[in-house]
Amino acid sequence: MADIVHPIRTPSEADAAEITARILLETEAVLFRPDDPFTFTSGRLSPVYIDCRRLISFPRARRRLMDLGADLIERKIGFEALDAIAGGETAGIPFAAWIADRLSLPMLYVRKQPKGFGRNAQIEGQLSDGARVLLVEDLASEGTSKLNFVRAIRQAGGAIGHAFVIFNYGIFPHTETSLQAEGIALHALATWWDVAAMAESLGRFGPGQYEAIEGFLKDPEGWSAARAAARR
Repeated sequence: MADIVHPIRTPSEADAAEITARILLETEAVLFRPDDPFTFTSGRLSPVYIDCRRLISFPRARRRLMDLGADLIERKIGFEALDAIAGGETAGIPFAAWIADRLSLPMLYVRKQPKGFGRNAQIEGQLSDGARVLLVEDLASEGTSKLNFVRAIRQAGGAIGHAFVIFNYGIFPHTETSLQAEGIALHALATWWDVAAMAESLGRFGPGQYEAIEGFLKDPEGWSAARAAARR
C-alpha cells in the first residue's frame, strides 16, 4: 500500500481539526467497533464508521462546523475567487446551502445523473457560463462521486478547481491523486487520524482498541482481508 502523506497544517487548521473531531464524537457521527467490524457494501470490513448526515440535527455543532469551513475556504481559496457553491446529491446539499449562506454566494446542487424528464437537468439552480464553482459534500472516501459531480459542472459550463468536505477519510492516497488528476484540490476539516487521536485523548477506547484502529488506518485493505480470513 502507498504511504499516507499527512498534510502540514497551520495552527488554525490543527485547531479546526480538533474541534471537528470532537463534534463528530459528541454527535455520534463517528463510531468505533474494532471487535465487531462494520461491513460495507463493497465487502470491506472496517472498525470505523461515519455518518455526517447526523450533523444536520445538531444546530450548534453544525453552525460551528460551517464557520470553520467558511474560514478554511476563504484562507485556502480566496475571498473573491468563487461565484457559486454546488452541493452533491444528496448528503452535500444542506452543507452547501449553509456554506453558500456563510459566503454570500448562490447555491446549486448536482444530481448523480440527469433527472430524466422536463429539462433533463443534472444541475439545479442557475449556473452562469464560466462561473467558478466550489463543490461541497459531507465527506470524501475514495473520491469517485466527486469526479462525477465535477464533470457534470464542467459539462454545464462551470469552472471548478476545488472541493470542500467536512471529513476526508485520509487513508486512501488515491482519493487526492484522482482528484488532482482532474485539477481539483480537496479541502477538509478533519480525517480519521484526527478523530482517532481525539477519541484516544478522551479515553473513548478500551485496552488495545486504539492499536486496532491504528492498524486499520495504516493499512485498511490488509486489515480488512485479515479480519475476513479470521471469520472463515
